[in-house]
This record gives sequence, structure tokens and C-alpha cells, in this order.
Amino acid sequence: MKSKVYFTAINNRDNQDAIRDKLSRLIKGSDTLNFIRMKENVAVKMHFGEEGNTGFVRPAFVRLVCDEIKAKKAACFVSDTNTLYKGRRANSKDHLQIAKEHGFSKDMLGTPVIIPDDTDEQNVAAINIKQKLIKQAKVAKLFLDADNLVGIAHFKGHIMTGFGGALKNIGMGCASRQGKLAQHGDVSPVVYTDICTGCATCQKACPANAIAIVNKKARIDPKKCIGCATCIAVCPVAAIDVDWASGEGTIQEKMIEYAWAVLNKKKGKLAFFNFLIKITKECDCLAKDDPRIAPDIGILASLDPVAIDKASLDLILKASGKDVFKEAHPNRDGMQQLKYAERLELGSLDYELIS
Repeated sequence: MKSKVYFTAINNRDNQDAIRDKLSRLIKGSDTLNFIRMKENVAVKMHFGEEGNTGFVRPAFVRLVCDEIKAKKAACFVSDTNTLYKGRRANSKDHLQIAKEHGFSKDMLGTPVIIPDDTDEQNVAAINIKQKLIKQAKVAKLFLDADNLVGIAHFKGHIMTGFGGALKNIGMGCASRQGKLAQHGDVSPVVYTDICTGCATCQKACPANAIAIVNKKARIDPKKCIGCATCIAVCPVAAIDVDWASGEGTIQEKMIEYAWAVLNKKKGKLAFFNFLIKITKECDCLAKDDPRIAPDIGILASLDPVAIDKASLDLILKASGKDVFKEAHPNRDGMQQLKYAERLELGSLDYELIS
């Protein structure tokens, strides 16, 4: 049986009010939030955007989802986890402040904004999942404690996974910093010395102090490297990349195993929204205002995270007339995450798109 994916079209001329109206009709015209019951607690998982980034989902749209949840007399909170890399989202205090600056506050959303401090062990759950690559997953406990989970994702490109949507929002986004390290840990970048200019941009950005400039070339210490890929993202001449021949794709499979750790026991208590608006080459973690690589397409809603990501990908490739993600990241095959997620029974690649 095909999974249902609901869709409302949006174009570049639609203003925020028009998009809010379409989102409202999408929610009311689908069964996406109908599983929520009175007095239940709903975690709304999203990405608040790094400083200088504008691709994240607008607070006004998140408010609409939260209002619909509260209309069912349920409680909800909006949340994300801290990052591995340097920046204002690496600790809860600064992360909450940048979220507020981007419009994600209790006053704006009408519901609490919570970013757990994962240096406190009480906020982290260690789950024995015994999967192929991850045996024990470490995730933010509040997502497991909530009765229901609603994922709101900005679908866009990603430097390590080709693209990111509902599955990445959960798999990477619900992991503690230790969990994120476990997913990135064996993906050590290499420097192409014939291209490297020794500018030290990567050295300054590295959160693990794993990069030195030796003989005017960057050198990465694999013992210190945490595999976060910050150096790949900031290199101005594309002189750093992952040695894909030595284990390509494990980060995607680890990410899906982490998604399984969060979603497996919540079946029937899950909903997902993907925003195909300002589709960018890189994720919202990068502190820059990336241009669009595809036209604005619309918003999707589904109970199936695999189906909604596959439908999002198909709509973007069709509207663009080419594979914009493969063009942006030629060594990445984002379909690997979807195929593996289907294999772990997180959802189906076979879907019915309902406008």
C-alpha cells in the first residue's frame, strides 16, 4: 500500500500570508495531525538556522503547526539539539539566543522553545539498538519522552549526505553531541595538496583544532579529527573532501540508524512537514545566505518520513529539469539514506502524492 504524501504548491511570488494560508489548508485537508490526542505532549523538531543563514523555516509557519496541535488540547514544545562544530549553536545558552533572534521564542510561537544541555547526562538517553553500524544511540531524551513527534524540515542540499529532509532532521538532529560525533567519527577528510593554497581558513574553522599549516599546505590530524566536515564547507578552493573510496556512505547509514532509534517506538505518533522553499546547495548550519539552486515548489506533509523525502526529491528534480543535488555534490548519493531507511522499515519509497 502506497504511503500518502499531501502537497500544496508554492511559487516564488507567494508572500508569507499566502504561504500561511496554503499551509493551513494543507494541515486541515490532510490527516497529518489527527493522531494527536487531548492532554498529550508533542515535541516539534526543527532547525533554527545558524547565524547569518536565512534558509530555515519561518517562525510564522511553525506557529501555525503549533496552533493546530494546541487546538487539539495537546501541549507542545519546539526543540533542536546543539552542534558539533564551532558557532553559536554549540551550547544551549547561545543556541537559544540565536533562535530568539531568528524569531523562535515563546512569544512568537505561543509555546516553549527548549534546547537541552547534553553536557548534563540527565538530558541524554542511551538506547541499545544493535544495528549494523550503531550499537548504542545517544539522543536527546526529551524527544523520546514526548507522546508524539512532529518533524518540520527545510529540504535542501547537504555537503555530506547529498540532501537533507525529514530523515536527517531526526537522525542527525535528535542526536546528542556524542551521537553526532559517532555518526561523523570515521569520515575523516583529506587535503588535496595540489589544490590547497595554505590560506588557513579551514584551520581557523576547525572545532577540534585538528588542522595545521605545514609547508604552506593544510594538514589534518586524523587522531583529532571529529569528521564534522566544517573544513570541507569553508575551503574557498575545494581542496578538502572525504576519501569516499575508503568507506563512502557510512555517515548516511549511521544517520538512518539514529533516526530508527528515535522513530521505531513512536510509530503511529509521528508526522512530518517538508518545506521546499529556498532550496539551497548547503544545509542551514552554514553561516551564510546561500542562493537558490531550484525554484520554490511547495510544502509536503506525511506520516511517512521516507515517502515525504522521496516525494520532495522527485518534485525538486522534476521542477529543475536536472539533479541539482548531484550537480552540487557529485560524490554524494542521497538515495542511499532513503533506501536504507526503507530497509529498516522506517517507511516506503512508494507513495501517492495528493494535492
